Amino acid sequence: MSSDTDAKLVRMANQIAGFFDTQPGKDAVDATARHLVEFWDPRMRAQLATLVEQGGGGLSETAHRAAERLARMQDA
Repeated sequence: MSSDTDAKLVRMANQIAGFFDTQPGKDAVDATARHLVEFWDPRMRAQLATLVEQGGGGLSETAHRAAERLARMQDA
């Protein structure tokens, strides 16, 4: 994948995480991970997992933790 595609995925993941960070009474990491499972294509999730394996450059803390949680869920 191109770095342009990677940058778009990072931006989208950060936007989703940023939204859930603002929601009171929500576990933002869990909500972000659930959103990614429900609305992202499996190829997008796989690409995000690869980005995290490579250090997750540019991902917010919430987006990074959600992607790690997703990877654990998929490994189970």
